[in-house]
Parts: sequence; structure tokens; C-alpha cells
Amino acid sequence: MDQSEPHTEAAELRERLEQWSYEYYVLDAPTVPDAEYDRCFRRLQDLEEEHAELRSEHSPTQRVGAEPLKQFASVEHAMPMLSLDNAFDEDEFASFVKRACDRLDVEEMPELIAEPKLDGIAVSLLFEAGLLVRAATRGDGNRGEDITANVKTISSVPLRLRGAGVPERIEVRGEIYMSREGFEAFNHRARMKGEKTFVNPRNAAAGSLRQLDSRITATRPLVFCAYSAGEHPEESWPDSHWSVLAEFKNWGIPISPHAARVASLDACHQYFDDIAKLRDSLAFDIDGIVYKVNEFSAQDRLGFVSRAPRWAIARKFPAQEAITRVQGVEFQVGRTGAITPVARLEPVFVGGVTVSNATLHNLDEIARLELRLRDSVIVRRAGDVIPQVVSVLADRRDENSPVIEVPTTCPVCPAPVERVSGEATLRCTAGLTCPAQLKGSVRHFASRRAMDIDGLGEKIIEQMVHQGLVRGLADLFSLTVDDLLPLERMGEKSATNLVSSIAASRETTFAKFIYALGIREVGEATAAALASEFVTLDNLRDASVEQLLAVPDVGPVVAEHVLQFFASDANLELLNALLDSGLTWPVTPSSDDDPGPLTGQTWVVTGRLEAMSRDEAEAKLQSLGARTAKSVSSKTSTVLAGPGAGSKLKRAEQLEVDVIDEPAFLALLEQLSQ
Repeated sequence: MDQSEPHTEAAELRERLEQWSYEYYVLDAPTVPDAEYDRCFRRLQDLEEEHAELRSEHSPTQRVGAEPLKQFASVEHAMPMLSLDNAFDEDEFASFVKRACDRLDVEEMPELIAEPKLDGIAVSLLFEAGLLVRAATRGDGNRGEDITANVKTISSVPLRLRGAGVPERIEVRGEIYMSREGFEAFNHRARMKGEKTFVNPRNAAAGSLRQLDSRITATRPLVFCAYSAGEHPEESWPDSHWSVLAEFKNWGIPISPHAARVASLDACHQYFDDIAKLRDSLAFDIDGIVYKVNEFSAQDRLGFVSRAPRWAIARKFPAQEAITRVQGVEFQVGRTGAITPVARLEPVFVGGVTVSNATLHNLDEIARLELRLRDSVIVRRAGDVIPQVVSVLADRRDENSPVIEVPTTCPVCPAPVERVSGEATLRCTAGLTCPAQLKGSVRHFASRRAMDIDGLGEKIIEQMVHQGLVRGLADLFSLTVDDLLPLERMGEKSATNLVSSIAASRETTFAKFIYALGIREVGEATAAALASEFVTLDNLRDASVEQLLAVPDVGPVVAEHVLQFFASDANLELLNALLDSGLTWPVTPSSDDDPGPLTGQTWVVTGRLEAMSRDEAEAKLQSLGARTAKSVSSKTSTVLAGPGAGSKLKRAEQLEVDVIDEPAFLALLEQLSQ
């Protein structure tokens, strides 16, 4: 037989199978019966078995799964995978539209794209030269887990993009979910085998994607649907979200068949109502509608707030509710000493999960509800929002239902509680001598966006505090391997790694240090603004209320919390102890005393950098006196753009802002260091 014949037949079979998958998953218009697909699939398997040189990781036959992994590798997203703000009614959605119109300085609503919000798991798919090379979970938005082997087993995920105009490098973002039919069939098989079943399709999808053995994932009925692009080329890129979706479809990437363009508030409401009526008949679970401003130029002008875009919002469907009974109320103590009442409920199935606890928020909420123990209540669960008690069925109340007693001392430590005038929250007055507050503070201090101490999980922290190894944050830096070895599930290697991670965290940034302190109302953005404005800890500690209020992102409430933090003798002792432990960070010269070479400039870093991460690049810029921002505006001095830079680069070009690439940036750093 001519050796070219198997190669030719295999190539034809792959092309045929890919075309049929495209027709089935993208066009929703299959042209051959399943039996014919299966016949060709088996023939390709036989050919690849007989001729090893024909095997390819991108062949349709390779979806069956590979050898199990030991653990998932970590992946950094070139562009953060942001979350969305929610609107729970028409008024909140109308407010979103009004804010967008005001910022765009237009009277009529910009065109929006509406798509059902799939209740699944967000993922990122990276294609290079048209081939799928990596798949990752969303994770914390900046870093996720590499789940490439698992995602390759999903039939609706293209292993190879088709058609014209496929970019050299493109990141596709979307949702992986399990259909209702697939979920029911999976659970039925599990019950027949006496195995564990999943509570809802979303949990089933999440559990399936996190299998270390991709052969298990291959048996799960998972589906992929794309909703946006992440990293992408600038040249010839479409100017609207709608056009991107059209390109996805041309390239063989499944998109929602229900996506629509809406150009008025009434049209948005009508679309919401129409999909709500279809909701129960759809093949998959959805929990709302996502609306996005269509034109990318308008998206750029709207920018972002915190970790969500101003140009998109998820309007959630009305929350699902159920009736149950309150068995008791417990009071939990948080990191800042806030005492939160939590209702212990008779377990009830709400919104796809069994709920046994619900937040009561604060004392005012208990009073508003007129809640007593053993009351029958309506519990609401909206999406991933913590379940809450929304009302009491007073007509079902027992005559002798006990009232809820408000604690006068901390439920964790014996310290008295206080309620500040004008606040609805009780607070423990013990500070970090309260074990609950200490545990919460250590968790926050060690978190990735703060000191980034890898391996310091909740169970370890609980043991450290309980055994007295950590009585304050600074104690972390004096821990030894011998201290850690007696802890449960702590071997010598784990203990050594944790001590090394703690030691490495000593070198940080001023912004991360401020955030790690856990000052009330001071999040990442505010911490960065304070670090940029005051430059040194001494300046921040001595700042007046007027100076604080002059900082972007700082209002009267935040300013008061900052002042109170530095007015506390205990906090000043904490700061001294941390500094004595060897914590250091690069100091950005102030414009008044010792201005850096980039003082007065505002930089934006975008795209994928090779020599360093974007965070490291921003830290270097700040050390040279520059301010860094997350969006491009007329006040931006320079944009550092790596490969995959998208809308920010386009915005910079529109505003004629200077743009440099990474080699030029490295050359600038070299020049400024001389």
C-alpha cells in the first residue's frame, strides 16, 4: 500500500469530523446521524493505532484523556478575568444605563449586547497558530489553574480553529457547564452504582473540571460556550463585541444562539422578560442576563471600577425562595471585630443547594424582621450570594417563641462589645487579643494580594493561634520548622516551604503592606493610592484628615478609619514589630524631597510581558516616581504595551498617548539606573 494513503485518509477523516462538530456545536445544524460520526471516529482511531506517526494531540481522537496529573499548574492571565456587578431589578439596571450615558456624555443609551448568563465555570482558552495550547480556570481573576488536559476532552471545544483571519494568538473566554439532561443522566448512573451524586449542574461542572485524571472528565457531559475575548491582536481586530462573536462563530467557536443587540431600555427589559419565560425550557441553567456595551471605543471610555467593568452588568433573575424554621442564632466574629448574627436553619433546598445557615447581617436586621427563635421564615438565595432571611411568617409563630438575646461580651473571648453610635454592627473591643480577630487578620495578612504567603491556609492558622504560636502578626516571621512540625498535616517539607514563603514575603511593596494591615474600608485600590501619595510609612502615619481627603479614593469614612488606626498604641506597636521583623519595600522618591526621574508621570501597563510580570513592572515604575493606573485617559503619560495588548492600546492611540514596548521599557530602566 502507498504510504500516502493512510495519511490522506486520516487527514480527510479529521477534516470531516471537525466539520461535523462545527455543524453540531456551532451551527446547531447537524448534517449526519450520530452513527456516521461514530463510524468515522472509530476508523480514524484504527488508523492512528496502526500508524503511530499519524497521531496528533489535536486529533479528535485525543479527547479521551491522558494520564492523571499530580496537581494543577498555576497560570497567570495576560489580561485579568474580571467579575461583573449585579442588578437585581429594573431600577438598578436603569441606574447602570444612566451612569453609562452620563460618563459617555450621551442622551440615548448606547447599543448593548444581551446574552443569557450561563450558570457554569468561567474558563480561558488560549489558541496559538489556530491550535488550542492552554485552558485555565478564572481563579482569582489574575491567576487560575491549568486544566488543558481536561478541557481537551470536551467535544464542543475546538482543538483547532477554522476559517480565515484566525489570529496568531487569541484568548477565548467563556463558560463550561453541564446541561440539565446530562446532569440528570450522570446522577442517575451514579445512583445506580451507589456513588456520590452532585447537587446541581454547576457543582457537577466544577467537580468535573477539577479532576486530576482527565479520563474521568472525558466521561462527563460538559459543554463550552464563548462570551468574550481576552488577550488578542490589535491589528484588524473588530471594533465591537458583536463583531467578535461573529468572528468566533466563523472560527468554529460556539457562542450563545440567544445573543441579541438591544438599543433601548425597553428592549433590554423585553429581552429579559422573554428569556425569563424560556428559562425553564432551556437545556441549561441560567441565572440572569449579561448586558455589555457593544462598541469597544465606548467600553474604553467607561473603564473599570474596582475589579469590575463599568460597561457591563449582570441583571439577575428574581432570587429563589423557600420556607424553613430558625433553630438558633449564633454570633460570629470577623477580622475587624464585627459581630454578625447567623441563623441556623432546618435544612432546606433553595436555588439548587441545601441551605442550613443564613446571614442576618446585624442587629437592625433582626429588629426589622422581628425575628424570634423557632420562627418560620422565608429564605432567599440569589446565585452565589450568601443565603439570607427575608421575612418572618408571624402567623406561624409559637406563642412561647424565645426572643434573641444580644450578647454583651464577645462570643469568642470575654471582652465587652460595643455599638458605635450610628452603626448597626456590634464589635468586640479586644482587638487582636481576640482569637477570632487574630485568625481573620492573619488570613488577610497572608492572602495573595497582601503579603502573599503561600501554604498558610485556614486550618494551619487555626492551629497556630490555638496553640499560641502566633499571638500577633509579627510572630509569623519568627516561626521555625521545629515550631510547625507538631501541627496536624504538617510534614518537614511543608514546614520548610512555609517558613521559606514567610521569609520571602518580607520583601513587598508599600501598597501591599498597607492593604495587608487590614485597615477598615482600605482595599487594594485605596492602599495603592495612599502608597503613591504618602510614599513612606512615616508620612502616612502623620497625615492629617485634610491630607487624606486629598487622596483619590479616600472619603471621610476611609480617612477616619486611617486616622483611628494610627492613633492606636497597639497598632503602632504592631507596625514597629513588623518592621523589626525585617519587612522592607522599595521607597518611591517624593516629588518634593527627592523626585524620581518619572515623578509627575502616569503610566499604564497592558499586555503580556516576558521579562517580568505586570505587577513587577508597575512596582519598578512606582520606585522611579511614576503613578500607575489601570485605564488610559488624557492624563496618561505613557503606555507600556506587551503582546496581546487590546483596548487600552487602541485607546492610547486614539488619544495620541506615547506607547513603548517591553524592550524599550527595559532599555529605559537601564538608562535610568546609570
